[in-house]
Amino acid sequence: MKKAFALFLALSVVLTMVSCAKPAPKGYEIALITDLGTIDDKSFNQGAWEGVVAYAKANNKTHKYYQPTEQSNDAYLAQIALAVENGAKIIVTPGFLFEVPIYIAQDEFPNVSFILLDGNPNDGDWSAGAPTFKTNKNVVGVTYAEHESGYLAGYAAVKDGYTQLGFMGGMAVPAVVRFGYGFVQGINDAAKDLGVDAKLMYHYTGGFDATPEAQNLAASWYNAGTEVIFACGGAVGFSVFAAAEAAGKKSIGVDVDQSGESETIITSSTKSLAPGVELLISQFYAGKFPGGENLVLDASNDSVGLPMETSRFKTFSQADYDALYAKLKAKEFAIFTDATAENAAGLPVTNVQLTVVE
Repeated sequence: MKKAFALFLALSVVLTMVSCAKPAPKGYEIALITDLGTIDDKSFNQGAWEGVVAYAKANNKTHKYYQPTEQSNDAYLAQIALAVENGAKIIVTPGFLFEVPIYIAQDEFPNVSFILLDGNPNDGDWSAGAPTFKTNKNVVGVTYAEHESGYLAGYAAVKDGYTQLGFMGGMAVPAVVRFGYGFVQGINDAAKDLGVDAKLMYHYTGGFDATPEAQNLAASWYNAGTEVIFACGGAVGFSVFAAAEAAGKKSIGVDVDQSGESETIITSSTKSLAPGVELLISQFYAGKFPGGENLVLDASNDSVGLPMETSRFKTFSQADYDALYAKLKAKEFAIFTDATAENAAGLPVTNVQLTVVE
């Protein structure tokens, strides 16, 4: 009886201690949901994730990324719900494909904040000509002037002596299209300034994966005389870089500085992914989250550009870049965007022989 009573007292003490203890922190409070790519794509997903990691490690915050099982609104929403269940307070969603899921999630999870990169929340219903857009106070939509960054890459490549170029995009989402259209105009303007004609092969692979098909197509372009290909589609770049290495030709990276991925990369057409994500998360924790806003990041706030310190140009100099960037900042000229033409073949160029490969 005494032993049973002693056991009862010991158990009571343990239960009392447990009931008085503060609850353990639940899960991961900063989350990122990848789009079609992977977290190590050396491009868009990875750039956004690096922003999450930079803030989380500097401020001792728990963080985790989630990868959907497929490309669908339901799959994206399932991962968002899982992140919330695991304690997420703020969720980063990189990619245009999250526009509809965030349109839904912002109402389902009003106490969670969202950073939507490359898009603004909408219902995806184009039956009336345009979808319904809505950005709640718990969401900030961020789009970039990719056409400006693409323009810089195209202009610099031609000024550096390349007149036979290629553009290999991934899925033809607005951001990729803007990169491509800007690239076309940059080539055209530089060719016009130099009094030469350029050739450009243009193609969307339809996805963001490295594939034998993409590598073979890039190889065929190089073998036919193409000197440099702008690889604009996440892991599609790995296919292009491999083809460039085999052919002894050049390439251009995208989203982040990809110079370390291949010696063939002469420059990268970038946008401020990691710094932008880190800044927005810091604003969230400081109580200054710009919820309800749809931000546009461009040359005016130094959010797009070329990483000149790691570029491998032959003659295009920092002074050349600075002069061109100043004109871009001052908006001395307009650049083609995804609203300019229904497809690349419809772009009004004068000094580019443009071949669209379906």
